[in-house]
Amino acid sequence: MAALQSTTLDAMKKNSAQLLAQWTNDLETSGATRNLKVQDLQQQASQFLELIISGLQSGNTQNIAAPGWDDIRQFLEKLSHSRALLGHDSQQTASFIFALKGPLFALLQNHYQDSPALLAEQLLEVSELLDALGLHTIRTFQKSREAVIKRQQEELLELSTPVVKLWDGVLALPMIGTLDSQRTQVVMESLLQRIVDTGSEIAIIDITGVPTVDTLVAQHLLKTVTAIRLMGADCIISGVRPQIAQTIVHLGLDLQGVVTKANLADALKLALTRLGMTISKAV
Repeated sequence: MAALQSTTLDAMKKNSAQLLAQWTNDLETSGATRNLKVQDLQQQASQFLELIISGLQSGNTQNIAAPGWDDIRQFLEKLSHSRALLGHDSQQTASFIFALKGPLFALLQNHYQDSPALLAEQLLEVSELLDALGLHTIRTFQKSREAVIKRQQEELLELSTPVVKLWDGVLALPMIGTLDSQRTQVVMESLLQRIVDTGSEIAIIDITGVPTVDTLVAQHLLKTVTAIRLMGADCIISGVRPQIAQTIVHLGLDLQGVVTKANLADALKLALTRLGMTISKAV
């Protein structure tokens, strides 16, 4: 494979200001700068151009995994992470690299206008290098995006499992949405920790917002109930609607003596009774 000519590198150095201006202009025109401040874009573009020239000076243009490209790989990884946090997609992120091709190709065409064969050779070399950097950017962007999504999912799980203190000694956990293994783990950890923190004797799990109950959901509920009992507290399941009751009977599920109530009010009334309290209307 042909190598990058020293004259190509010299041309990039001498015309770096022109390259930078045309590159950032093309980025803004293409809409790849959404949610980006102008000064941030200028700084990132300038830094990348400096790094790519530095990498080319290492003499290895065919393997960006080589030590001479460490700095630019780290730069692209940070860039991908920041773009993922800004809500950019992989295309917008990769466009930051690929948009440099236009101005750089125009520069080389002008520089090698009297040497068509050498021009074609250098265009191919530069194009493959930018493609490799662009693909590295996409890979790191996907990893960053997956990390962001995973963190958001964990935060949503925590927000969707609030443990509420209804009375001294009585906690309630309103469930909304489908129960799965991961969410059950979050539910158990949150509820058990609150039982320890408050010294509560009774925990109410309200499944009014759970759309369906199947064998798997019932197993998750039983695991939670068992964990609560091991902590020395009682558990009441409320929100058992007629449809859910029919499903439980149809599936032949055994809730193993778990106390159930139709709504949260009845469950709270039972909990207070177990605590030796009575509720009466004011005269």
